[in-house]
Amino acid sequence: MQAEQLLREGDIQGALRDIQEQIRKQPDKAPPRVFLFQLLSILGDWGRALNQLNVLGEMEKDVWPLVHLYRGALQCEVFREEVFAGRRKPLVFGEPPPWMALLLESLRLVNEGHFPQAVALREQAFEQATESAGYINEQPFSWLADADTRLGPVLEIIINGRYYWAPMTLVSALSTSKPEDLRDLVWLPAQFTWVNGGQAYGLLPVRYPGSQTSTDPAIQMSRKTEWRDIAEGVYQGLGQRMLATDQAEYPLLEVRSIYFK
Repeated sequence: MQAEQLLREGDIQGALRDIQEQIRKQPDKAPPRVFLFQLLSILGDWGRALNQLNVLGEMEKDVWPLVHLYRGALQCEVFREEVFAGRRKPLVFGEPPPWMALLLESLRLVNEGHFPQAVALREQAFEQATESAGYINEQPFSWLADADTRLGPVLEIIINGRYYWAPMTLVSALSTSKPEDLRDLVWLPAQFTWVNGGQAYGLLPVRYPGSQTSTDPAIQMSRKTEWRDIAEGVYQGLGQRMLATDQAEYPLLEVRSIYFK
């Protein structure tokens, strides 16, 4: 497929033109539409990606599990953008710890440009959050956090079509598979085990918010991470999510397992 080769070369727009031409020639073929849905997701064109999923659902019943899972993910991305713009608050998975309110207020203050106050609240939240030791890819750590200062001890997760902020203290274990499809560069499937023994299957947003609108294809396709120095003590990521420990940093797509003691 020419579109796949163009994508490997980082030519997202060229791949888009090619796959759209393929669909015009063979509108009844499902694989090109699956590819287009994934490509539109890379570009953050959530509405058009959802339209392709809906068409796929009408064409073939075999793709209904894919349609159901990623229809919810696309809708969550719209909500997620509102959260990071400070216009909405995320659902919190489980009982919200007291520090979560501080972290959300810090995010609101960042969006309003009140950086010193935001940093002070964020530091309070991080001090209150419980550190948990464990293993990531079988390597030990004393603490684990998202490297983006907006998140820290929080995991962004999508479960049953709903977007959550999940305190890492609720997680007992997390496992993922090696990315195989283009959509895995946007949402990485994961298996969660909670501290209460429950389990769930869901998705981890791979990219930091706003990555889809970058002019750098490597950012859009989760091939790298860049950090924006917004203000003193305020750093926001673009591209692939990074998890940090007291020992090292791990790109999310390379993380296969996390276990907390």
